Order: sequence, then structure tokens, then C-alpha cells
Amino acid sequence: QLQLVESGGGLVQPGGSLRLSCAASGFTLDNYAINWFRQAPGKEREGVSCISSSDGSTYYADSVKGRFTISRDNAKNTVYLQMNSLKPEDTAVYYCAAVIQTYYYCSPYVRKGGYDMTYWGKGTLVTVSS
Repeated sequence: QLQLVESGGGLVQPGGSLRLSCAASGFTLDNYAINWFRQAPGKEREGVSCISSSDGSTYYADSVKGRFTISRDNAKNTVYLQMNSLKPEDTAVYYCAAVIQTYYYCSPYVRKGGYDMTYWGKGTLVTVSS
């Protein structure tokens, strides 16, 4: 069975940090771009970050650049999203998604909003509040 499972969400105070995990099951991440998206209630899905299968290069939306870091551990078949300096506006359900990479860089997938992903996780809720 092919699936992605997110974990690591929770409640954190503004300025705090969380580390999200995206674990792949039934397939390896070797040939996939892995993307993070988020969606708050009543708002459109927003691309957050991605890491390429080709060379491991990364991309970040302007809203999270300098605060979030995406990384991959091939031995664990897992992608991580380290989130620092969290703001209330970061509150959302965070989803990881995978797609066989046809672009050299993964940034186009984030900019498109994730409509062309092959596999989706079910999401993990991040709440940033005092």
C-alpha cells in the first residue's frame, strides 16, 4: 500500500518551533519530489516548501523563507519540515505530497498549489497560539 503519513503537529506558542515528519510507506522517495502544503479553514491551499529528487535542492514560499527548513533522510524514507519562529498565521493543516519529478527543480509544484500530486498524506494540524 502506497501512502504518506505526516506527524509532529501540535500546539505551539508564537515564536516556537515544531518539526513535521512525512514518512513514505510502500514506495521510496528516491524518484519523487516531496512537497509541503498547508490549508487553514476557509482559505485556499498554499504551497510551503519542496525538496527535489534530482539534486536535493529546496524551495520555500516567501511567507516561510528563513524560518522553515525542509530536509530528507533517505535511510528512513522520510522528509522533515523544521518550522522555527512560528507565527499565528502559520496555523493550518499541513500536508505532504509526492510526485514523480519531471522538472529539474521542484518549485513549479509548490507554485501550482499541488493539484498534480500523486500521493497525499492526510495532514497534521499545527496551531500557533498563546
